[in-house]
Amino acid sequence: MTSIFSKIIAREIPATILYEDELVIAFKDINPIAPVHVLIVPKREIPTVNDALPEDEPALGRLFTVAAKLAAEMGIAESGYRLMVNCNKDGGQEVFHLHMHLLGGKRLGRMLAE
Repeated sequence: MTSIFSKIIAREIPATILYEDELVIAFKDINPIAPVHVLIVPKREIPTVNDALPEDEPALGRLFTVAAKLAAEMGIAESGYRLMVNCNKDGGQEVFHLHMHLLGGKRLGRMLAE
């Protein structure tokens, strides 16, 4: 099954792409929940964290280095930001193509509602 993120990677649907290399792509979220809300996605379609394989480690590590690069470029590295990866329905995952959210640009509240 092809995810919406795979369609963005294939340029079948538009997105505001902020970074791309051979392993990952990063683009603005179309429904941001913070002033900065970027999705960083491995190009290989990995449905959930549970499906990650040892050979995915270079791409998964790249998610973090790209997050730090984009946070600096977007002026939120000093003030702080949040990185989130959701896994499966109870974890809040909506698109089943593993991805990292880069959130910032304002003071973020608690991670979980009580």
